[in-house]
Amino acid sequence: MKLIGMLNSPYVRRVAISLHALDIPFTHEPLSVFAEFDAFRAINPVVKAPTLVTDDGIVLMESGVILDYIGHIARRDGRLQPDAGPDLAKAARLTGLALTACEKTVQIVYEHKLRPPEKQYQPWLDRVTDQLKQAYRLLDEEIGPAHPWIFGAAPTQADITLAVAFRFTREMLPPLAAPENFPRLAAFSERAEATAPFLAWPCK
Repeated sequence: MKLIGMLNSPYVRRVAISLHALDIPFTHEPLSVFAEFDAFRAINPVVKAPTLVTDDGIVLMESGVILDYIGHIARRDGRLQPDAGPDLAKAARLTGLALTACEKTVQIVYEHKLRPPEKQYQPWLDRVTDQLKQAYRLLDEEIGPAHPWIFGAAPTQADITLAVAFRFTREMLPPLAAPENFPRLAAFSERAEATAPFLAWPCK
């Protein structure tokens, strides 16, 4: 199994950390969708990160689709979701909020880096920035004490995605993820980043 994409993408990183946490062997090919477009296209003509090439040679894309596939091939005792009930719904909500924060961070970065200044639309940036802040505000309120993880002794996909998202925003847009504004998230992120799966697949 081979994971294609750069670890500075939160979507690639959440897949890598999840594979590591589930003890699923894989190799990583850090191709950029920008700098190494042609090499990436030779593997996946759509040039979408993350891309996962299964042991059967099937090319998968989109982190949610890849993680759904991984969940089905993982050991039953190692899956990254609560079994059922309110915890399952809460995990889905937290994951959705974290993915929204990722999406809004990417939109802001692209608006600043890929669009000429004279064509940037400030009302759009203001709206997206507010959405990002609201996602992190809700996450900071809702994650609870998280000892050590949100749902107990083992990480779920919500834990992984939340920590990856917050680190990504801190790297790309530091003022919008200031620890003093989101103290629970900042503390949770630091604890997560100190664990083996996160250290093995750093944001870079």
